[in-house]
Amino acid sequence: MEYLKKELEMNEHKIDLQDLLHQLETSIEKGLSSNIVARNIKRDGLNNLEDIKTTSEWIKFLKQMTNGFALLLWAGAILCYIVSIISFTSQPEPSYDEVYLGSALAIVVLITGIFSYYQEAKSTKIMKSFQKLIPQEATVLRDGLKMTINPSYCVVGDIVFVQSGDTIPADIRIFKSNGMKVDNSSLTGESEPQSRNTECTSDNPIETKNLGFFSTNVVEGEGVGVVVKTGNRTVMGRIANLASGLESGKTPIAVEIEHFIKIITFVAVFFGVLFFIISMAMGCNWLLSIIYLIGIIVSNVPEGLLCTVTVCLTLTAKKMAKKNCLVKYLQAVETLGST
Repeated sequence: MEYLKKELEMNEHKIDLQDLLHQLETSIEKGLSSNIVARNIKRDGLNNLEDIKTTSEWIKFLKQMTNGFALLLWAGAILCYIVSIISFTSQPEPSYDEVYLGSALAIVVLITGIFSYYQEAKSTKIMKSFQKLIPQEATVLRDGLKMTINPSYCVVGDIVFVQSGDTIPADIRIFKSNGMKVDNSSLTGESEPQSRNTECTSDNPIETKNLGFFSTNVVEGEGVGVVVKTGNRTVMGRIANLASGLESGKTPIAVEIEHFIKIITFVAVFFGVLFFIISMAMGCNWLLSIIYLIGIIVSNVPEGLLCTVTVCLTLTAKKMAKKNCLVKYLQAVETLGST
């Protein structure tokens, strides 16, 4: 959490306006010069949200198919097929029960894996959804002239004019406001329009009234501000980076399932070996004893547990989605419920 707070730290809203303008080498009357604009573009790049390197979709899919409990079911399915092969090669009238059970286990893993992958795949579209929020044009002051430009070419220090209906093209420090209100719902979730003026009302950049944020909409009034952050350095860009790039640790339910798998595996193998020894001691055929061994191990695998857990988490995630809460990982639902 401290890392998240640090990522969103900025002080451009707190320092004196004249000091900020001097620091950014701009002025309210003339804006930036063409030379400084060119230099800033070369230094900072274009005002776009860049794609973040993500894990291959195939790797994500395979991870869902080979997590802890899925591996146990795969092992059960393989053992079932081994038993069926032994039966087909050693018995005149073999049973198809093991084939059916092995296929059922494989289908359960596939279906639940697809469920989990689909849920995670939705969260990977966060960055693309942010990119759709980029405005189509911006009005700026450069070399003393007011002009309309592609917002991708907005740079730190640009004097930006916004009015009702506009999308703010970058993070700006507002120094002139005429009844200006913005819709910050895409950033903070607040449904009510937030007023914007020239006063620093909070140390928290998200809560202060003298900042306008990239991709938020002006719903009332008008204002003028100086660009302080562009591209991935904007608050929206940094939140998008955090949402897409944070590594997740083991959730409580993942830890519990891992512990449960160890217990089930030990119990299954123990009783399987025990009955194999008893069967051999009673003089049974070694092939039949191996079938007993595999059958007992498979019978101890709770085939329906993975499907049940996945369905329950998916249903909860869908309910949360209706409340505008996107679940990135299904197991995070249980983590939220246990806090």
